[in-house]
Amino acid sequence: MPRFTHTRIARRCARTAVAVATLALVATGCGGTSGESSDGQGDKGMAIAFDIGGKGDQSFNDAAYAGLEKARAEFGYEGEAVEPKDGESDADKVQRLKQLAKQGYDPVVGIGFIYANATKEAAAAYPDTTFGIVDDATVKADNVAALVFNEEQGSYLAGVAAAKASKSRTVGFVGGVDIPLIHKFEAGFAQGVKDTDPSVKLVKQYLTQTPQEGGFSSPDKGKAAAEAQIEKGADVIYQAAGLSGQGVVEAAAKAKKWAIGVDSDQYRQKALSKYKRYILTSATKDVGGAVFALAKSVEDGKPLSGVQRFSLKEGGVGVTESNPEFAKIPGLKAAVDRAKKDIIAGKIKVATTP
Repeated sequence: MPRFTHTRIARRCARTAVAVATLALVATGCGGTSGESSDGQGDKGMAIAFDIGGKGDQSFNDAAYAGLEKARAEFGYEGEAVEPKDGESDADKVQRLKQLAKQGYDPVVGIGFIYANATKEAAAAYPDTTFGIVDDATVKADNVAALVFNEEQGSYLAGVAAAKASKSRTVGFVGGVDIPLIHKFEAGFAQGVKDTDPSVKLVKQYLTQTPQEGGFSSPDKGKAAAEAQIEKGADVIYQAAGLSGQGVVEAAAKAKKWAIGVDSDQYRQKALSKYKRYILTSATKDVGGAVFALAKSVEDGKPLSGVQRFSLKEGGVGVTESNPEFAKIPGLKAAVDRAKKDIIAGKIKVATTP
């Protein structure tokens, strides 16, 4: 049976009351909680808590925000997006998620694996609120949806494109933080390059060992890493580094080399518009679509729960073709299209570790 929460019931009752102008319906039909209770401050809808880098990263967080914006437009509610703080602790994240639930937001989504512990604790405290977490599948609770992706599949296609576009026969990979999630990006990219042209050399660098050191939030680090790879002969560089990736794009454009974006279609990002000529493609993750899907499930009274996986087959990952140059490079588009079909058909198994 669908798990209807008190917040969701209150929301529907309020809408019914508006439609028929009968406040009595709200009084008789709404109420009943378990665990900690929300403040019930009206029809607030979804709230998201940003990952490191926050809104404006032109990547992961902005993709999630697009999902919130779509939910706002579709369902006509307020919604909320909350920025992280520098140097914050797990306790700060717990407090953030609990406060959003207490204020009546439903669902509440942590954007990034760094919210795993916070989601577990907040979900236990507010069992009548639906929680979502992106890029983590460790939290097991009836009121938690894990929104995870096959990043390695989109990265494989980026590797195919890089191998076809490279003239120097050297390509680069810049990872924000040396962690298993980003290893999936590297693994897929390296396999795509090798399967397309074994003679192409891959140089790689991770910016930091932990997120707290700024691997996802330091464009200067990304720029320095890209410049070093360009010196080593790389003429196509793929970055999976959040906000730091802007530095990679800048360095590549300055040197008139190709950059490959990540998560969002970075060719279309306004903040990167002056570099877009050199953004060959982007390996996308439809974080916005996943976030919206969770919002819709709550709105429909059938909230998603458990692991929700988004792969190439469902359009959850992929590569973009926004840059006209993508179609002009001989053999590139055809090779990417073949690889996509083979991955979906199961003929190509993409590695998740380098």
